[in-house]
Amino acid sequence: MLRLMGRTVTAVLSSFTFQMLYLLAGYYFTATEEYDIKWTMPHCVLMLKLVGLSFDFYDGGKEPSQLSADQKKAALPSVPSLLEVFGFSYFYGGFLVGPQFTLRSYQMLVAGELTDCPGKPPNSVIPAMKRFALGFFFLVIYAIFGPHYPDSYYLTDEYEAQPFWYRCVFILLWAKVNLYKYVSCWVIAEGVCILSGMGYNGVVDGQHQWDACANMKVWLFETTPLFGGTIASFNINTNAWAARHVFKRLKFLGNKTLSHVATLLFLTIWHGLHSGYIMCFSMEFFIITVERQAHALVRDSPLLTKLANSPLYPLIYVVQQFIHWLFMGYPLVPFCLFTYDKWLKVYSSVYFCGHAFFLVAYLIMPYLRKALVPKKERSPKKQE
Repeated sequence: MLRLMGRTVTAVLSSFTFQMLYLLAGYYFTATEEYDIKWTMPHCVLMLKLVGLSFDFYDGGKEPSQLSADQKKAALPSVPSLLEVFGFSYFYGGFLVGPQFTLRSYQMLVAGELTDCPGKPPNSVIPAMKRFALGFFFLVIYAIFGPHYPDSYYLTDEYEAQPFWYRCVFILLWAKVNLYKYVSCWVIAEGVCILSGMGYNGVVDGQHQWDACANMKVWLFETTPLFGGTIASFNINTNAWAARHVFKRLKFLGNKTLSHVATLLFLTIWHGLHSGYIMCFSMEFFIITVERQAHALVRDSPLLTKLANSPLYPLIYVVQQFIHWLFMGYPLVPFCLFTYDKWLKVYSSVYFCGHAFFLVAYLIMPYLRKALVPKKERSPKKQE
């Protein structure tokens, strides 16, 4: 496609259409109602790589002044060879579960440029083993606690018979433990990339950085009380790919919310054809919208700002974390149960508390703002 169609919008659209349809056909013909580990899992990673490759080749034909900093770094000056595309596609550090990286980065790796010792292999064993040890630690946690929080428990009569508070706490603990399988895979894969040199990211303040392929900000993931913080710490490279190749390229729409919705719609379809993905990402959009409004309210209200900086904050933090992880688990339920008959049963058992909580919060936010924010702070810009 790149050789035939050149640096054209047609090449980008053709690549996107073919890769997406091929992946969706794979989902349609092979997916079941269970968690599938099939060829479609690494192929969804490959799909992003190849679509990103067509974008990067297209950007290579533009004037540098027309490109963002990220696009300049990734832009390809010429058509890569077939061997380069194969190596890029099936590089052992990223072809199963990611992380995403550009062909330009792969070319620099092959040329020996990604190293802390010019002309020599990188001294990357120690930073790589640190990531392996951290990934293995989370793998052990998941292996020990995962069997106590199986997805199948949601569909049992025993879960239905538990009191409401227990069902909610189970969702919270299940989400926390369940996400560790992703954390462990990504952190170990990052270690592989560091070992090869792909993770080298230059020097900052005299220290060599090895986070070019980081897919997790583990400390942020464990400590943030914000939904936005968890999203920013989780599956970083895929989110960055979607931001660079979908969200930012929809700038012509002139509406950030519309671009955000379109990006989440793309990620929904990319994950698969189950209704659970639609529910998960639509719920995520709603939660983030409400959280941004709540954050603006706290920032603009002298009373709430004072409260947030008071000695009571540790208690507030604990409450925040409980709400945060309960409602992180809430949209994760359909993501993991896939079909509407399953996730609808779970949502019914907890009385759609997540929907109710954020709908009420969304509806009362303007009134809270009116009551708690001085008039001079209530500009449209501040509310946005």
